[in-house]
Amino acid sequence: MSANTQATGQQPSATNDAVKDSAFLRACRREPVPHTPVWFMRQAGRSLPEYRKVREGIPMLESCMRPELVTEITLQPVRRHKVDAAIYFSDIVVPLKAIGIDLDIKPGVGPVVEKPIRSRADLAQLRDLTPEDVGYVTEAMGMLTAELGATPLIGFAGAPFTLASYLVEGGPSRGHEHTKALMYGDPQLWADLLDRLADITAAFLKVQIEAGASAVQLFDSWVGALAPADYRRSVMPASQKVFRAVEAYGVPRIHFGVGTGELLGLMGEAGADVVGVDWRVPLDEAARRVGPGKALQGNLDPATLFATPEAVETKAAEVLDAAAGLEGHVFNLGHGVPPNTDPDALTRLVEYVHTRTA
Repeated sequence: MSANTQATGQQPSATNDAVKDSAFLRACRREPVPHTPVWFMRQAGRSLPEYRKVREGIPMLESCMRPELVTEITLQPVRRHKVDAAIYFSDIVVPLKAIGIDLDIKPGVGPVVEKPIRSRADLAQLRDLTPEDVGYVTEAMGMLTAELGATPLIGFAGAPFTLASYLVEGGPSRGHEHTKALMYGDPQLWADLLDRLADITAAFLKVQIEAGASAVQLFDSWVGALAPADYRRSVMPASQKVFRAVEAYGVPRIHFGVGTGELLGLMGEAGADVVGVDWRVPLDEAARRVGPGKALQGNLDPATLFATPEAVETKAAEVLDAAAGLEGHVFNLGHGVPPNTDPDALTRLVEYVHTRTA
């Protein structure tokens, strides 16, 4: 990719007119759509028997670094469910692993960091991410855009706060005690940590966009643990830095967190074009909190998928009714697809949303 292409924010030719005119990208841009587009967080994953088959015996992080495998896994839900967008199969800790952080994804636990970051000296672990560190991402993205045709490909990354919480805690945490202790007790070190993570995250998203991603999503999975004042002061500057870094590419930027009802307005303010909403806040109320000029994504409760098909349709209709007045709406769950979901429930849901909104 030439410096000129990077500077002008042009995308590779694989992002063709059909992709740009897709229902998903039109909804992100708040333009009229032929039907409400649908995709699901964690649509590529453990709910699919074909996923479990190809992943058999392959550790999670290794599977994220095999371009052929990544391509196959990313395509599986598009083939099966006829969703309106593919999301690149990866994990939020991949860029951290790529720069040499000693971590692993332990089954049933999640990412575990060997040496948590608790002091200024520990910051030295976080060097800049280069495209060469994640060559497998560029390769897989190229394979995917060739296969997907008119279906958009969403790139993604973990947001600075969520990455920091894993790095500081050493793994998943319910109370985020170490994270908040650092944030409150050494605000300068905290700011420097998030700033460095913002640079790494932005570099990771740029690699994906330049390789063909036509939208990106920033996952701030754990940021719902914060009060609005703490978010504004201690987190928002880093998230803003990420969104600003990729703004020139002109691709829609989605921002999502869990338990973030009180933060929705601030998350939109951070620079997203589309704000993801979990199931706790109805979309019409979420629109009031976010304010004009943003599309919304969401927000069926994932647990609904275990109910009867009739109940799923009833709850989906409630989401669509709440979204009726929105400037732009992308139908999704309020969080990821649970691992033990019946895949047919997702296929039926996509068909229902498409048919009802056509």
